[in-house]
Amino acid sequence: MKHLPLLALCLTLAATVCLAKSPYMSVLQHSRIRGRQQGPNVCAMQKIQGTNKKYFTNCKQWYHRKICGKPTMISYECCPGYEKLPGERGCPAALPLVNIFDTLGVVGATTTQMYSDRAKLKDEIGGPGSFTFFAPSNEAWAALPTEILDALVSNVNIELLNALHYHMVNRRLTSEDLRHGSSFTSMYQDFDVHIHHYANGIVTVNCARLIKTNQHATNGIVHVVDRVITAISNNVHSFIDTDDDLETLRTAIAAAGLTNMLEADGHYTVFAPTNEAFERIPRETLNRILGDPVALKDLLNYHILNHMHCAESVVSGMPMETLQGTVLEVGCDGQEMTLNGKAIITKKDQLGTNGVIHYISELLIPDSAKTLLELAEDSSVTTATKMFVQAGLSSHLSGSEALTLLAPQDDAFKGSLAMTVEMKKLMTNHIVKGQLSSSALYHGQMLETLGGLNLRVFVYRNNLCIENACIAAHDKKGRFATMFTLDKIITPPMGTVMDVLKGDDQFSLLVGAIQTAGMTELMNQQGTLTVFAPTNDAFNAMPQSELNKLMRNPSELAAVLKYHMGEGMLVSGGVGSHSRVKPLQGEKLELGMRNSTVYVNKVAVVEADLMATNGIVHAVNAIIKPLPPKVDREQADGPRVSSSSGSDSRSFRNEDLFQKVMKSRSSRTMTRKQ
Repeated sequence: MKHLPLLALCLTLAATVCLAKSPYMSVLQHSRIRGRQQGPNVCAMQKIQGTNKKYFTNCKQWYHRKICGKPTMISYECCPGYEKLPGERGCPAALPLVNIFDTLGVVGATTTQMYSDRAKLKDEIGGPGSFTFFAPSNEAWAALPTEILDALVSNVNIELLNALHYHMVNRRLTSEDLRHGSSFTSMYQDFDVHIHHYANGIVTVNCARLIKTNQHATNGIVHVVDRVITAISNNVHSFIDTDDDLETLRTAIAAAGLTNMLEADGHYTVFAPTNEAFERIPRETLNRILGDPVALKDLLNYHILNHMHCAESVVSGMPMETLQGTVLEVGCDGQEMTLNGKAIITKKDQLGTNGVIHYISELLIPDSAKTLLELAEDSSVTTATKMFVQAGLSSHLSGSEALTLLAPQDDAFKGSLAMTVEMKKLMTNHIVKGQLSSSALYHGQMLETLGGLNLRVFVYRNNLCIENACIAAHDKKGRFATMFTLDKIITPPMGTVMDVLKGDDQFSLLVGAIQTAGMTELMNQQGTLTVFAPTNDAFNAMPQSELNKLMRNPSELAAVLKYHMGEGMLVSGGVGSHSRVKPLQGEKLELGMRNSTVYVNKVAVVEADLMATNGIVHAVNAIIKPLPPKVDREQADGPRVSSSSGSDSRSFRNEDLFQKVMKSRSSRTMTRKQ
């Protein structure tokens, strides 16, 4: 029963969201539900600590108690349109319905009210009509630069009146009418005001956030906003074209042929790198990109979103797709707007008729504009990158060849990293001809390396592997080449299974057993074998008499050995929680992975992935035996009964429980229906 109130709240919230007509109303109604214990018409608000910024709360913010990564305090206030009464709980009374001029005072926009009076606007907004007034808060007026405020106040009949008229629309617009991407003609020379109504409930006009919404009046409606807005007449490109701080960006946009797009209608967000941002890039890299139309266009499109996001619309990190096709993580940290977790935005909300510009101090280079070397340097493969450079492969990594780099993670490198002839050859065989995509690889595919080897592709349910190494991260696709991040260093096959076994002293007894059993040809012939190879320790652990008997019976020995050999190629990275391998003789082998160790029929693999041209060898230190039937294993693993009396007692309890179930009402009902 204790869960019923929570269930009721969840159902109420779900019904509320379904009934709400807009994101803003959804958030408002959620705030109402959170505040209803304080009385009628009370809304829960979240205030960022150390600031005056308040927000209606949604589910995520309510439970996290954070906005823009900063802790919030919960306060309870009257919902829009209501007020408190002395001695009464909550906010039971509707605000008095008065004209817009008086409503400005009621909602606390007293500075706007004062300036409306000075500009002789009082009669207009106090008389007949139907207006919408986006009224700047008192703090918004105080935040204006002194020279701008002085210029407005010194010419109240023209400048101040024009500024106030730009905050007005000659019709009543509720939050439901303020749809995302809409524009409305203002009362100042027919300039438009631009509305954005975001999915998180934030509503902006010219990037100013509505902080008190839907304050109804007899002759219209008032929305209090957090800044003074100004008229917009130029598009985004015109803005870039006239700012000397964006000269390099302007030149790049022209070279990439993006001028017409940024002059056309739209709702763009441009993260505009300043001249200094371009200068921070190595000159060689910058010249290469500026001289490559494809890379340049990708670079610029990576800075542009096809939807408009004002700074106030961002209250938490969220991925946003760019025109280049990949995503940027747009977020915030307190008052700072962030990109990919960095506070590199130096100027926000420079508004144009077709979008918004945010200045950034760092050039963002997408993978699609990078060379292989640049991809590797920006990833978790620093050791591999150094090894490729030391191996003299820099020209391949920095050039325009179509290649695929197979880069092992840093923790794959162990022991000496001296650049020997063999190490150089190994690193060369980690570069494959052709620009590949992991999604296009298929089982059995052969990949030719720069070193002349052919590497095999293995596709498993849980992994995609190239020889013994499996892909550990998403592809990084560069301008001409792609990088795969691998979990291991590739060890190319150097001979048949028999060659691998003969070349390792720990398998000397196994080699003799294979020869005794007449299986040498099988180990050398073409095919695909997975061999769980018993080491000398495995044979020595057998009773000597049993071992001697086995070695004297070639047919029995062959049967034992074939039980250690599976059909197909299975590297350790392809082993899942319940993998099975069909041996050449006998019942299926059961494999599992625990603490990065492969187990076959509960025998640990002590050395995995010894690659051969016709198979894979995994070393085991015990002779593998068939597991008992599953029922027997479950009984063996389960609790043991010490006496028959315990069994009888348990049976009695189970029978007693069965009778209770049969006598229950639901059971009788079910029986009648049958």
